[in-house]
This record gives sequence, C-alpha cells and structure tokens, in this order.
Amino acid sequence: MKIKLSADVKSALKKGKPVVALESTIIAHGMPYPQNLEMAQRVESIIKSQGAIPATIAIIKGQLRAGLSPKELEAFAKNGPAITKVSTRDIPFVVARKMDGATTVASTMRLAAMAGIAVFATGGMGGVHRGAQDTFDISADLGEFAQSNVAVVTAGAKAILDLALTLEMLETLGVPVVGYRTDDFPAFYSRSSAHKIPMRLDTPKAIATMMKAKWKLGLKGGLVIANPIPEASEIPASEIEPVIKRALVEAEQQGIKGKDTTPFLLKAIVQATDGRSLKANIALVENNARLAAQIAEAYSQ
Repeated sequence: MKIKLSADVKSALKKGKPVVALESTIIAHGMPYPQNLEMAQRVESIIKSQGAIPATIAIIKGQLRAGLSPKELEAFAKNGPAITKVSTRDIPFVVARKMDGATTVASTMRLAAMAGIAVFATGGMGGVHRGAQDTFDISADLGEFAQSNVAVVTAGAKAILDLALTLEMLETLGVPVVGYRTDDFPAFYSRSSAHKIPMRLDTPKAIATMMKAKWKLGLKGGLVIANPIPEASEIPASEIEPVIKRALVEAEQQGIKGKDTTPFLLKAIVQATDGRSLKANIALVENNARLAAQIAEAYSQ
C-alpha cells in the first residue's frame, strides 16, 4: 500500500525540495485542545518559514497519509482521545479496519521512510522506562531507529524515562546520538541530564553531511539529533524530577501500563506544574521543528 501524499509534499519530494515529517500522536494524545491545534499550526508555519514543507503523518480511515489539510489537522486535535495511538506494530490492524490512527515516533519514522522523507521533528523520543528490568517496558521507538533511515530531531528522551539505559540501548542498536551544539544529552524539559553524548555537531549542514555519509555507507537506520529545549523555557532537572517521581507513583497505583503510560504521566505533570510543563513542551517542539527544517534544507542541497 502506498502512502497518500498531500499535493505540497508530493511536489516537494518530486523536486528534491526539503520536507519535514511530523507525528500525529503529539496532537491527539500529547496535549489538550485547543493548545494541541495551535501547536500543530505553529509548527507547520515554522517549517514553512524555513523554506521546507511540513508533512504530518497519520492514518485516516485506513489510508496512510503524509501531509494533512487544515480541516484534518483540526479533527485530530479535537477528537484526539478517541483516535487510536498507533505504533509500528499497530499499522496493519488500523489499516485493515479502516480506522483513524495517530502515529507515534516509531510509526512516523517507518511511514516517513516509506514516503522518502529523511528528516522528522518531534518533541521527545521514547526509550527505556524506569523499572524496565522488571517490566521490560521499552519503547518501540528504539527498535525503529535501527530500521528506518530517518534523522529525528528531539529534545532528548522524555524525562519520565531511564535516560542512562536509553542511551545504552541506542548504542547497542548502533544508533548515532548527535548533540546539536551540546555535549550533554538533554532531558526533554531540561537542557542537561548529566549524561554525555558521544558525538557533537554545531551546524545543520554538518548533520546533513553525516546523514548522507551514514546511508551512503549502507549503514541502515536513523539518527538521534538531540536538540536542547531553549534556555528561557527550561524546567531544571532538580525541579521537575520530584514531580515526575510523584506522577510515576500515581501511575503505578492506578495500574497504568504500556502505551497509556506516557500520556498519563504528561497530563499529570502538566497539572502538577500548573501548565508550565505544557508551555515547555510546546517551546521545545517549535525549537525542534525549526532545526529540522534547516537540516532538511541542507540535506536537499
């Protein structure tokens, strides 16, 4: 089955122009309405301002899509909780049932690669969950990085995760983790997690050159481009960590597991910080979109 491309995305890919993939789970499950719609519209606008074309990835009535209309974007924002959250394993089920699906980082990577889109902007990637030595709760995002040839611009892994084990898993899978103008792995809301990054590049052009080198060598899989949240929007780790720990305890008490964990924790953290974490989330997504568009532009040259 082919992916249905919007007219703008189809034209850009045909002409070799820069395109940036965007996920739809962050719209449907990552933020409340109407902030999610405002964020999605703003992110698309930022990408366009940098000379690239945004391609929000989703499944609509069983049809794989890259590039949504304003009306479709609004529908995902309004109907978010009712739309199925789709990881890579869920794609054939949702397609066969002709359902709507909001794509995660993993499934967005897979569909972006199928469409020929090499750069993807998200908020924070998934990883190894805390306590995974007992639960084996490891995001499919990590496995997808070893499969799909897509560079993912992210504000590090979500701070609710075990960042040390996430970095170890990425190393095991052979996934390059590149810090953009930083030597420290960012922790979503915070600019640093105290974990060092093995590689650093300071320009979009340098990142694009590395992408080309990796794939020309036949080295399959993606790259993590770790882009710290803007300093003005940061919530320091010392401040957000106690909030995260309380949210984790609450999730355990309520029996929240699997794919429901991240949306539950993010919502709990928003409530506990009186909306400050939501503002930080929006700021880092916009920051990642801007860098992703610049990388896509450099890669297209």
